[in-house]
Amino acid sequence: MSRIGRQPVVIPQGVTVTVQGRKVLVKGPKGELAWECAPYVSAAVKDGKVEIACERKDQQGSATHGTTRSLIANMVRGVKDGYSKTLEIQGVGFRAALQGKKLVLTLGYSHPIEFPLPDGISAKVEEGNIIVSGADKHLVGDVSARLRSFYPPEPYKGKGVRLKGEYVRRKVGKTVA
Repeated sequence: MSRIGRQPVVIPQGVTVTVQGRKVLVKGPKGELAWECAPYVSAAVKDGKVEIACERKDQQGSATHGTTRSLIANMVRGVKDGYSKTLEIQGVGFRAALQGKKLVLTLGYSHPIEFPLPDGISAKVEEGNIIVSGADKHLVGDVSARLRSFYPPEPYKGKGVRLKGEYVRRKVGKTVA
């Protein structure tokens, strides 16, 4: 049995969790999220806590038990507080602008890159930084990774799109012998 899976998820004030069969619905001030458990994992709401039980006792069952508990805890935290990631844009002439639900990036290519933001994700542009936020932890990370992939930081000049606080190992350029 998973040690993480045994711990109940405490439901904070202002958040409601409902379980319908294998489907778990979480509603809060930042939005609502839904997730479906594995066939051998069940969830139940008791005394303001979500308890997860697993029928399988093997290694796969234990891993899924802990993962299910972590995903439900992330959903509860997401609808209560939300998640955010900050991306830095570094480079001469590199910039970002928000046009409605579309993020327009100018990254040194011959054309601007237009990235439509998915539902449930919001972005802010401030002084060379893009702040991606939303209730779904997985979706916030996915959008941040996609934005970073348009121009990953390069090791010679360090320009590109990077996560805030990300260390880019710099290389020395050519030297004349």
